[in-house]
Amino acid sequence: MRKTIYNIDLMTMNENDDFYKDSALVIDGDSIVYVGPESAIPQDLAGGERIDGRGMLAMPGLINTHTHVAMTLLRGYANDLPLWEWLNDKVWPVEARLTGDDVYWASLLGIAEMIMTGTTTFSDMYDHMTRVAEAVDNSGIRAVLARGMMGPSEDKDLEKRRWQDVKDLYKWHGKGQGRITTMISPHSVYTCSPDFLLECLKVAKDYGLGLHIHVSETEKELADCKRDYGLSPVAHLERLGLLDQHVLAAHLVHLSDEDIDILADRGVKAAHNPTSNMKLASGFSPVVNMLEKGICVSLGTDGAASNNNLNLWKEMTLSALIAKGYSKDPSALPANRSLRMATIEGAKALMLGETTGSLEPGKKADLILIDTNKAHYQPRGDIAVNLVYSGYGQDVDTVIVNGQVLMKNRQLTTIDLERVTYEVNKIAKKLLS
Repeated sequence: MRKTIYNIDLMTMNENDDFYKDSALVIDGDSIVYVGPESAIPQDLAGGERIDGRGMLAMPGLINTHTHVAMTLLRGYANDLPLWEWLNDKVWPVEARLTGDDVYWASLLGIAEMIMTGTTTFSDMYDHMTRVAEAVDNSGIRAVLARGMMGPSEDKDLEKRRWQDVKDLYKWHGKGQGRITTMISPHSVYTCSPDFLLECLKVAKDYGLGLHIHVSETEKELADCKRDYGLSPVAHLERLGLLDQHVLAAHLVHLSDEDIDILADRGVKAAHNPTSNMKLASGFSPVVNMLEKGICVSLGTDGAASNNNLNLWKEMTLSALIAKGYSKDPSALPANRSLRMATIEGAKALMLGETTGSLEPGKKADLILIDTNKAHYQPRGDIAVNLVYSGYGQDVDTVIVNGQVLMKNRQLTTIDLERVTYEVNKIAKKLLS
């Protein structure tokens, strides 16, 4: 089914950051086939459904490159704790009791929250990941999924089940009309031995997949890695050869200049999580330094237990503000750069740069329509500045993924939010009682 959205402003986020005023975008099936002035639409692309976008801005859907979406169940559960105590004493004991059904409903809640704030693609690392894949499939969102791995385990049956989970999840690779892809996710250097990390690397190579891992999140992680291996986490991963694979590294808070050089040389992609880093008092990632070295930096929310939401709009705002405050340079990380981190750079980080992240003919139709008639967008100035510093996730009116409308007029079309909310509250009451 062909759709033409007309009378709309278009922020493409393409290589040239082209912007079209009062123009049109044509979708044919699951893909974008035209972007530009309505008067220049080729005759063979005319026809089909016409959607008036007056008062709206179209831009690529946001891309959340690091989250644990089913942790919506733990929203508000454990607060004001450092990372290790938060994980070891609070989060992991509860997660050990989660069932596949728990993860399915919690994932649908997180996906609903992301769609309603303009996210069209997310990258997830967790347990019961085939149930997350089911939630992705049913909701229509795009996702890159990975089974979080720790090891070796003293419980060999548990370790065997984890590897079976990886195999079962890989069966989803390319499913959901191509919206679902997968990665291999060793959790971190402090939960995975060198041999286990190498085992994860071998599987990634065998399957032709990237690696998604937490790296240099806290001072404790850095100190422990230097104590155990004589190297920083980044240097440790390089020596093991993991950085020869496509790597998405989450957090990257505690980095030396040498670490940043290694990341740049190896083409490692960064997932910056400003809210989570601050809430867990992990510190401030040297994003400006990484960008200056040409590192691809994207944005993530982390899980709702350490954020406490999945609204990538907030991460765009904070990433820009923190960069300026941290560097004491008001020109650091301009608004447009933050928008690119949330769109096209996120796509590159997830190996989806040819698929999504910008509004261009040939790419999948993953886009959002934003109501810019609201008071906080007036007067009309630099739209990128208005979006990053004045915008809210609730300004998103319509969400389209793979050509399918997932939200229209702020109403979800693929998720029964009332049913999902009921199920999640019932599970949370049982789980946290």
